[in-house]
Amino acid sequence: MLVYHGTKKEFIDAVVNGTIADTIHEKLIEAGIPDGESQYGSYQNSMPYMQMVLNDREIDDDVDIAIEYQIPLTSRRVDFIVAGSNDLDKNNLVIIELKQWSHIVKTKKNNIVELETFTGGAVREVVHPCQQAYSYAKLIANFNGDIRKNDIGLWPCAYLHNYHSALRDDLTGPQYDEMIEEAPLFLKQDGIKLREHIIEHVKHKSKLDLFNIVNNGQLKPSKALQDAVGSVLNGNEEFTLVMEQEVAFQNIMTIAAQLALRPDEKHVVVVKGGPGTGKSVIAVNLLAKLIESDYSALYTTKNGAPRYAFSKSMTRGRYSLDFLRGLFVGSGFFYDKKTNYVDFILADEAHRLKLKSGYMSNLGENQVKEIINAGRVSVFFLDEDQIVTTSDKGSFEEIRKWVDYYRRQGQKINLHYGKNLELVSQFRCGGSDGYMAFLDDLLQIRNTANKVFDIDYDIRIFDDPCEMREALRPLNANNKARMIAGYCYEWVTKNKTYIENLYDINIGNFHAKWNFDTNKFAVDPNSFEQVGCIHSTQGLEFDYVGIIIGKDLVFDRGIVLTNKNAVAQSDSSSGVRKCRDEILCNRIIRNTYRTLLSRGQKGCFVYCEDENLREYLKKRIAICKEYHEKLSKIAK
Repeated sequence: MLVYHGTKKEFIDAVVNGTIADTIHEKLIEAGIPDGESQYGSYQNSMPYMQMVLNDREIDDDVDIAIEYQIPLTSRRVDFIVAGSNDLDKNNLVIIELKQWSHIVKTKKNNIVELETFTGGAVREVVHPCQQAYSYAKLIANFNGDIRKNDIGLWPCAYLHNYHSALRDDLTGPQYDEMIEEAPLFLKQDGIKLREHIIEHVKHKSKLDLFNIVNNGQLKPSKALQDAVGSVLNGNEEFTLVMEQEVAFQNIMTIAAQLALRPDEKHVVVVKGGPGTGKSVIAVNLLAKLIESDYSALYTTKNGAPRYAFSKSMTRGRYSLDFLRGLFVGSGFFYDKKTNYVDFILADEAHRLKLKSGYMSNLGENQVKEIINAGRVSVFFLDEDQIVTTSDKGSFEEIRKWVDYYRRQGQKINLHYGKNLELVSQFRCGGSDGYMAFLDDLLQIRNTANKVFDIDYDIRIFDDPCEMREALRPLNANNKARMIAGYCYEWVTKNKTYIENLYDINIGNFHAKWNFDTNKFAVDPNSFEQVGCIHSTQGLEFDYVGIIIGKDLVFDRGIVLTNKNAVAQSDSSSGVRKCRDEILCNRIIRNTYRTLLSRGQKGCFVYCEDENLREYLKKRIAICKEYHEKLSKIAK
């Protein structure tokens, strides 16, 4: 989405007339994007500098300018783009990350600097602006197939127009130089150099409508993590870490660098983030970097489905298949392992960790405790809003409890958590940060201001699950669409899947069986006709999902209610039927549907058994669609 675009002359005139900040502000408001006072001030501050840089006869007046471009399928926005062609008629986009910074503190961490917040006193770690610009260029290239098809060059850079060149050393050094080579750095006294950089790539208006290609180009099929793990582990850059993802990654790699210096210390790291914020992407990238650096490392989850899906993407390359597959283990693997058995344990979906291990839950004492014991560094990727069974014990307080336990035993153990390890940006559900807050409001998990969400996302409510399945079918061309349901349907086909006309889910003319194999559901092409559950999909993602909401979630007189008695008798996993803690049961049912409704990158289709809930969702989604129709008219 382009918030503002026009020609170079139109942009310069708007700056000279003093209207550019107001114009951008108004367009952000029209698009429903929050625009605070500080952001408005940044336009007033930064745009005159860009006006001076661009005010040169060598750059044609009709060259195209864009401000605040939101990258598809993400919540990230590019500050400034200059689009056009060079003297060789090569089409290019110069992507400029603008910063008002006048001072930062250099760190020893790759691509990370420390920035004092505007409130004063507080310091937070952020990515180097050149890394930010580079990552945005990579995201645009990854998501837009027409960029590559039309051979459009992407040239990222960073312009810190308030940063005095005498302080350049703060922003340079071996930990930053590789990224500066990819995305050049321009400071306060570098306006002419930035102009020359732009002129090198963009002097004339392109014969193509470049911003139409950028804004409306064909989105490439989104890359699902389960399809790319093998490539990542063999050293290929499949995913570009962005903003707080890179900060978390580099913080953990800094701990790795200290292990040899302090061999008697243990570290426990808690990375928090909601669905689609990149927890698993960071975990897999860490695993690849750690084994490349000769650390011993294991990736663990309670659910077998992600591990199986990841294993199917393995290819022989830098490492043998046996070695790669051996890196992925279940969360019960550590119950009998000695202290510091392995350098790193990356515990993904850590909120799903249990007390006991083993098929009969009769082994070990506590999986959090055992992971901390077995790893010199234990990294827990946590989202407490995705606890979906009564046996899920992973929480920050549980982790802290066992850190304190080992400290009392005399071990030197460090607990790392906080802002530098929190993930916010959304890379699923159309890239809308507001979508998750919208779900919280929709399901009445918590009150939020998000009555609509801030990006176009294909969400539809169906009156008939048969119609929903048929709408999903053509979207499964690349095996990336699935139906998923809550646990309201008896598992009558257990050990009887071979019986042709026996089904678990029967709703009118709709008939389907539960997934035959929980682990294979996400990757087996034959799984489309089946219906998955939370255990076969949590930790994984699809292009489109069709969610069947059973009668455990209903709507009555303005309130979304849960009903644990509607959960199937055969459900032995969620534990809600036997649980006497009504607050916990309510939380589990709502969390389950919140998690299922966040599995789709591009779209989510929904059928509700409860008619009142269905009508409630229809009204809420209709408001969203009206909102986006309004935005589309404004954009045109």
